[in-house]
Amino acid sequence: MDRTSVIFGNRMDEKTIRKAEKSKAKFIKKFGDDTGKVYHLGLEPIEQIPELGIQNLVHSDEPLKLPENPLVVGNIRMGFGHYRIAMAIASCAKHLGYTPLWFDLASFDATGSKMIRSQNELYSMGSKLSQKIGLFNKLVWEPLNSEGFRKITYNAADQKNSELLVPLFCDLPKDIPYVGTHVWPSQGAVHAGLTHVVNAIPDNWPMGLHLAEGSIHAVQTPFAYLGYKKLNGMAKEKLKPMPDDDLVRVGHYIDHELVSNIEYDCAKRVERLESGAPVRFLMTVGGAGAGGDLYLAMAKYLYGLVKEGKAQLMINFGDHLDMWDVFKKQVPELCENTRTFFNDYAGLKAWAETLDGVSKGVYAFCHNDIFEAVYSTNLLMRKADVLVTKPSELAFYPVPKLLMRHIGGHEVYGAVYSREMGDATYECETAPALCDMISTLVSDKQILKQMCARIVELKNARVYDGGYEVVKLAARGRE
Repeated sequence: MDRTSVIFGNRMDEKTIRKAEKSKAKFIKKFGDDTGKVYHLGLEPIEQIPELGIQNLVHSDEPLKLPENPLVVGNIRMGFGHYRIAMAIASCAKHLGYTPLWFDLASFDATGSKMIRSQNELYSMGSKLSQKIGLFNKLVWEPLNSEGFRKITYNAADQKNSELLVPLFCDLPKDIPYVGTHVWPSQGAVHAGLTHVVNAIPDNWPMGLHLAEGSIHAVQTPFAYLGYKKLNGMAKEKLKPMPDDDLVRVGHYIDHELVSNIEYDCAKRVERLESGAPVRFLMTVGGAGAGGDLYLAMAKYLYGLVKEGKAQLMINFGDHLDMWDVFKKQVPELCENTRTFFNDYAGLKAWAETLDGVSKGVYAFCHNDIFEAVYSTNLLMRKADVLVTKPSELAFYPVPKLLMRHIGGHEVYGAVYSREMGDATYECETAPALCDMISTLVSDKQILKQMCARIVELKNARVYDGGYEVVKLAARGRE
């Protein structure tokens, strides 16, 4: 079905259609045309995080044999965000009795997979340049992420390109429950004829980029719901709205392990704050193309508080050990006194279980395995008092948050939402502002106690139930 020429009843102009067709032709010329090829799938357990019960869909020479009650989580790695949301959906699926199947469309040797990887490389390069070159960020990156991706015409090209993903879906039954945690896996599933597709939209800023007509669009907030319903700002002219059955507000996409322990974890935070224990800060650094200088400044400042017994610092480098070398060079005194868990996931899990007592010092984590790298933050945030993060997917997680400067204009609205919900600070854009906020959170414990109370309120209002609701939607389809 052609989903490029008309999007939710809104006809695209001929220039947009020709541009979309040229984009698809460009990728075929570069990576080959495998439209008629059949890619079979097999299953391999993802043993690194057995608590989620995930089976990985990989290339196979034989047709796929499905397990009992399967639910596919279609995803790609673009930073850590989409993987983290996919893990949350998988966790909720397992809790509801499904076998989650991990379908990373960028991991195959197929034309569509190569297309995704090439586009992801461009996005990653742009993100890093935006942090190094202020003029590029102001004139190119911010406008692209806030307005360029917002246009419905951008969706037309993505829809055409996603036709290249269809051969990867040959082994999947048309009615299998399917959740896409990035728009390309959602679009690919729809083009392949799957009928129970939920497109889990990650951001709070409505953009044409995230549309996958033919799927059920799930959003996390009322602001996103209204923006998508009206297709607000996606064209100069007034657009026909999305139909009711195509859009559902579900709440935040959060892992079952986190949601089910909110009251306990917040109670432990309050207990530590009232006892005068060091305030635990968790920094999610990763490759730090996003905000590397800010992380270094905060680490230097926090180290002084650690020595005074007022703070504890945990740093997750994700799968970017090279950032540890940067920290050693820039903050040598901190690194000389840091306990490291590098490619020691079992040791990290055992250590995390001991964190209910008072802990001091600096701890660093890094794992080559992407699943261990991402899920380490999930383990640690339950034990943290403050999560230091840019306002990306983590802005929606049930832990008190210190919000850094956004990366890309679309993240602004995650920061606005989170601070209004009361479980995060406002966006602190500079190193002095971040260090000042750290000082405030350490000296004025009432702020964090109020954030914890607010998180429990939001949990009782089922704000964090989005992962469960997405799974239920995929199971029902459009019944």
